[in-house]
Amino acid sequence: MRDSGNIIDLAQLKPDYLGLIFYAQSKRFAANLDKGILSSLPDSIKLTGVFVNETIDEVISKIDEYDLNAVQLHGSESVLYCQQLRKLLSVSLPFRELEIIKAFGIFPGFDFNQIEQFNEVVDYFLFDTKTTEHGGSGIAFDWKILDQYNGLKPYFLSGGLSPENISEISNLVPEQLYAIDLNSKFELEPGLKDISSLKSVFELIGK
Repeated sequence: MRDSGNIIDLAQLKPDYLGLIFYAQSKRFAANLDKGILSSLPDSIKLTGVFVNETIDEVISKIDEYDLNAVQLHGSESVLYCQQLRKLLSVSLPFRELEIIKAFGIFPGFDFNQIEQFNEVVDYFLFDTKTTEHGGSGIAFDWKILDQYNGLKPYFLSGGLSPENISEISNLVPEQLYAIDLNSKFELEPGLKDISSLKSVFELIGK
């Protein structure tokens, strides 16, 4: 999200999270955000900054500047990176409760055992389609791969979720499925959400 009017309209649907992409190479890069609009959003909406291999100092700077509630790490950030981020946050912003979400690109043969090392340093995983674009590709991966995930860490499902396949989520039964990430298939253009389409999905999910 980046357009002020679009953000206000979306807030009326009361999403749990609202993403701001701080990756300059993304076509959804959030520049010149209206801080007044963001600060006026309901407390129930968690402002989430999306970063790709950014310096920890810059991540903390954006957290402080925009009063973020969560960060999504969508690059090749290591366990040590996540540990250091958590530690520095406790020093720089000691009274800020912040969720750390680590994204992983999923593909046939993906080894879920390799992500267990992140269990103690992040709050949630995010499973997206593996591409070179670091998300927002609009391409869905084979959700049957998730049957191989036996971890206890809750996860966000991302990657090509659309009005056409959203109903299939009901076929996913793992208790670890925590949230769904609605992005490119619910846009009028990059960074501008289709509120009407999202409203229909919110109503469907609420049933």
